[in-house]
Amino acid sequence: MKNITVIGSGTMGNGIAHCFAQNQFNVLLVDLSKDQLKKAITTINKNLDRQVAKEVISTQQKEETLDRIQTSTVLENSLKEADLIIEAVSENITVKADLFKKMDALTPAHCILASNTSSISITKLGSFTKRPEKVIGMHFMNPVPIMRLIEVIQGFKTDNDTLSQILTVSKALDKTPLLSQDYPGFVANRILLPMINEAIEALFQGVAGVSEIDQIMKLGMGHPMGPLQLADFIGLDVCLSILNVLDEGFSNLKYAPCPLLVNMVQAGNLGVKSGVGFYDYRVDLKKPTVASQFLSHGD
Repeated sequence: MKNITVIGSGTMGNGIAHCFAQNQFNVLLVDLSKDQLKKAITTINKNLDRQVAKEVISTQQKEETLDRIQTSTVLENSLKEADLIIEAVSENITVKADLFKKMDALTPAHCILASNTSSISITKLGSFTKRPEKVIGMHFMNPVPIMRLIEVIQGFKTDNDTLSQILTVSKALDKTPLLSQDYPGFVANRILLPMINEAIEALFQGVAGVSEIDQIMKLGMGHPMGPLQLADFIGLDVCLSILNVLDEGFSNLKYAPCPLLVNMVQAGNLGVKSGVGFYDYRVDLKKPTVASQFLSHGD
């Protein structure tokens, strides 16, 4: 398995491409937008520069990594020689369903079709293909070049050979693959998103302010980032989408999205990606301030 195609060059896609290329794999990064691909290569270059500055890799290794990454905007020409495809497109079942149908039709029979989905059923994605035994989940964590975990999700029809190959290739990336079965939210988001939702609910009910909730979880629980700021970095629209999957999948009120989260997404306050969420990132991304609508009269 040497030829890897990554579809989607956003935050997750370019991070996945970076990791594979740095570990001797040939990578084809595919996106509909040439501008998005240019932005992705710029991001990869900057992240490699940070690794060079920290003496994690050499300048030569950086250049070799970049040389292993090719880009394309034409899907049909990008899949013919792939051994493994990882899709990292938007967390939308309609978009993913269409893509899996195309991947199934355009790739060689041995090719494994993987999804970086954080919540959508792998079994369902496999049902859009004629090779469900070769469909699997590879849920990378953000930021991909730094985080060691890959949550590997085995669909109902994913065979053991596919699973074995993905566990092997994950270890070749110097990652730790941990297996989850295909149930709503898998493991990571089944635990994480209810915690984030409960933090939003506490804010909604006036239990405490944004800073207080985040600082309590950081100082008291040892979390590197508070749940509200983490939600901003994930994207509040993505949080809502995952909670909707959990809510629908389990039909349990504990997964129902907080009304405040629903309103913020409808208003377009999505967190870092829009500039404002629970915090305001427009002046300084690294030192955000609490968003104006959440400031108390004493602030």
